Amino acid sequence: MGSPELYTTLARAAELFHWVEDPEPAPLGSPPKGQLKVGVDLGTAYLTVAVLDENDRPLAGEYQFAQVARDGLVVDFIGAVDLVKSMKDRIEKRIGRELSHAASGYPPGVPRVEVQATAHVVEAAGLICTGLVDEPSAANALVRLKDGVIVDVGGGTTGIAVVENGRVIYTADEATGGTHFSLVIAGARDIPFEDAERVKTDPAQQPALFPVVRPVLEKVASIVARHVEGYQVPEIVLVGGTSAFYRAAEVVEEYTGIPTWVSDHPALVTPIGMAMHDHIGDEPV
Repeated sequence: MGSPELYTTLARAAELFHWVEDPEPAPLGSPPKGQLKVGVDLGTAYLTVAVLDENDRPLAGEYQFAQVARDGLVVDFIGAVDLVKSMKDRIEKRIGRELSHAASGYPPGVPRVEVQATAHVVEAAGLICTGLVDEPSAANALVRLKDGVIVDVGGGTTGIAVVENGRVIYTADEATGGTHFSLVIAGARDIPFEDAERVKTDPAQQPALFPVVRPVLEKVASIVARHVEGYQVPEIVLVGGTSAFYRAAEVVEEYTGIPTWVSDHPALVTPIGMAMHDHIGDEPV
């Protein structure tokens, strides 16, 4: 499921995008040519900066745990600006090019004034914000689903986009995401939230955690089922870091009765899709 180009792009991004706690990778041998595209994803749990070339091929990126936004709302403006700026600076040194503009995104349904705060973070970090796109629509820029539903299971919310003939015709967003998984795990194991976040993302521990988080997965599935009612949906595609959890696609498919699959490296899909919306000719947001 999914095109070969999708898997090639995600595999390349997984290789090139740098987790900030890991050792700094070597700089590129020579600066990339042509127009660069940048996406800044201010997630509830993770902050990601993705850089693509003019043909939408990943060039570089960074991601890190951060709690500067919650459900699409910027809750720590200064912290968000500082993190984005430091990530931007490191990427510029690595690739030998200045990053001057970027697109970003938001969960569907976030008030316009709050969406604008995301643009202000991008601008304050030294980037012209060329566009803002809802997260599931950003994801579909990369997935290129013709008919079906994109479900972006993020840190705080589950975003949904119904796609017909390659066009997004409906979006929705509800609170339930990876943070809720971590809270349930923390309670069940009597451990701090930060420790729960770490064990949640460890594939070796996920089978044992599955019975604990299954009710949350079923809540995600119920959100999807409610919002797709009345639409002809041939398939569901899960993206967002939380969708990588063990048997997530299986639970959604069982609950909805609709064939469901999850992309490789699903946490990278939406940031890349945001970068694909970075068009320097557009008017600044």
